[in-house]
Amino acid sequence: MKKTQALLGAVVMAAGLGVLAPAPAAGLGVFTQAPAAADPYCGQVWGSLMKTVPAMSKAKVVNVRTGQHYCFDRLVIDLNGPVAGYTIRYVPQVVQDGSGLPIPLEGQAFLQLTVNAPAYDDAGKSTYNPPNKSELADVTGYQTFRQVAWAGSFEGYSSLGLGVRARLPFRVQTLAGPGSGSRLVVDVAHFW
Repeated sequence: MKKTQALLGAVVMAAGLGVLAPAPAAGLGVFTQAPAAADPYCGQVWGSLMKTVPAMSKAKVVNVRTGQHYCFDRLVIDLNGPVAGYTIRYVPQVVQDGSGLPIPLEGQAFLQLTVNAPAYDDAGKSTYNPPNKSELADVTGYQTFRQVAWAGSFEGYSSLGLGVRARLPFRVQTLAGPGSGSRLVVDVAHFW
């Protein structure tokens, strides 16, 4: 009886100190060691190097929006068809499409996001024309994002500048929907 109580007490104490953590649902009732301190932030292993897919899209850019998550800030570029290609990378300075003029951005690091799709239709009519090109979304209070700016749409490519707190890891995803549209999603972690 004393051995059972001692064992139970040790398990409760270890769980209270965070030494043991419950296993995934498949292993109900089994305990495993908690993640080591050296594990990546929120399990992210994204990195900060350029991510690119060279294909061109027939879809058009129609909107840009942002959101917050516990582990990262998110930028979404909506297209009216399937996303095909993009280039996302840290740059010393974001430049305007066509002219090459610098885009001033708040933050300590800068991501240039280029989607291989225009923001105008075949007749040259704009499909995305933000009212304030230097502030596409209000990112006040975001942990990582400092500013989102429009860098233009030229010769089938549309670019944005994203000012962030520091050079942090990011990931890029393409998601289908809603409807026949799609989304280019860029998540930037809050920490390494």
